[in-house]
Amino acid sequence: MHYSLECLDTGTEISDAALPLTNPTARTPALLRTRYHNRAFSPGSPELGIYRFADWLPIRRRLQGSSAPVTFRSEELGRHLGLSRLFITFSGYWPERGTRMLTGTFKECEAFSVCARMPADHPDTLVVASAGNTARAFIRVCSENGIPLVVVAPERNLPALWAVGPLAGCVRLIAAGGDSDYADAIALSEMIAGLPGFTAEGGARNVARRDGMGTTMLSAVEAIGELPHHYFQAVGSGTGAIAAWEANLRFIDNGNFGRRKTRLHVSQNAPFTPIHDAWQQRSRRFGPIDEHTARSQIAAINARVLANRNPPYGIKGGLYDALVDTDGTTAAITNEAAAEASRLFERLEGIDLEPAAAVAAAHLAEAARVGTVKADDAIVLNVTGGGYNRVHRDAEVAPVPPSLIIERRDFTPAAVAAAMAPFSPVLSPSEKDQPRKNQSAKDSSKGNSTTTVVPA
Repeated sequence: MHYSLECLDTGTEISDAALPLTNPTARTPALLRTRYHNRAFSPGSPELGIYRFADWLPIRRRLQGSSAPVTFRSEELGRHLGLSRLFITFSGYWPERGTRMLTGTFKECEAFSVCARMPADHPDTLVVASAGNTARAFIRVCSENGIPLVVVAPERNLPALWAVGPLAGCVRLIAAGGDSDYADAIALSEMIAGLPGFTAEGGARNVARRDGMGTTMLSAVEAIGELPHHYFQAVGSGTGAIAAWEANLRFIDNGNFGRRKTRLHVSQNAPFTPIHDAWQQRSRRFGPIDEHTARSQIAAINARVLANRNPPYGIKGGLYDALVDTDGTTAAITNEAAAEASRLFERLEGIDLEPAAAVAAAHLAEAARVGTVKADDAIVLNVTGGGYNRVHRDAEVAPVPPSLIIERRDFTPAAVAAAMAPFSPVLSPSEKDQPRKNQSAKDSSKGNSTTTVVPA
């Protein structure tokens, strides 16, 4: 194995043989971090997709269909903002730029990394929680590579779940019903992952998720030739920004691209801004917010994928530590400001942005206006998703229907176990290669049951 894991609390080196998410002997909650034996940065051919960065990915194999982020120097947007060294790292669908992420999101980077960390003979069904983008990415990667998957997403976010082409029978979507949000989807996914035959993907605790996201920074440094001064990204959990920070540290250890700590600039979609609010107080902990207020704020934002009530912020190695180490900043961006930035970006650069990426673009525009960044600084705008319009124009896209809808009042171990019984195991030998149509499905429930089984 070309890497090992280190616990950020104890410093203990841990083998990845059992795919650990945590160190059970840690004294305080802490992330694990990957330590790669090869400190050299030697990207492979672009034809390898994300696996061109395989030396710095915790993987056991390579899957089919990946695409890597691309970084280019912005001419039009940079000129408009008065920034001479603005670089855009784009993850999405933009064939002319050389990236073909068919789900339109950088979450494919984490999905291709997480699934490649798992051995081909992994016995359990992977369980992933998502607000939308991660779901699309894992659905695509697992369907195309025959990997058993249950993905859990809020019912109200289902319009964001679509796919190109038919889905394999090994993939199932479970919806957390009613007004459930991402935090509810996480809670439901944890109950499902606790059932026999299922295993949790782990979110930010999974080193493969973070290092897959970190390929955005690898792409940026390769293109710029040095570590950038500034890095802009919109965040819900903050996992992508943590990943960029960790990649920055690897480059410093490498020594060939300078020793600069890239300043992280992370933004959230107002009015739901728990990370921004905590950082403005320089607090490792979130202030009190009642559940009703949080749900109301989440319902008001356009970038629903940024709505995470329990992000890996205060954990050792989490976003708070990343912001402290890089003297980072945060911003609260309104729907209106994000929409304006989205229109500007599409007019100047020629591609549409997904809502979270528009939040980051608005943050960059504000930072340029008030002088947070200098005109000749090397700046990276991480466009975490885009090209939706192109995908829908170039490919056959259809909604992904849920196999099951579970209402929040049924989030109990017994009720979830009963509801999931028909889907365990998700993948039987006879189902493995049978495609399943991803078309709209009708509610087949009868009576007053709060668990709805939707026919596939």
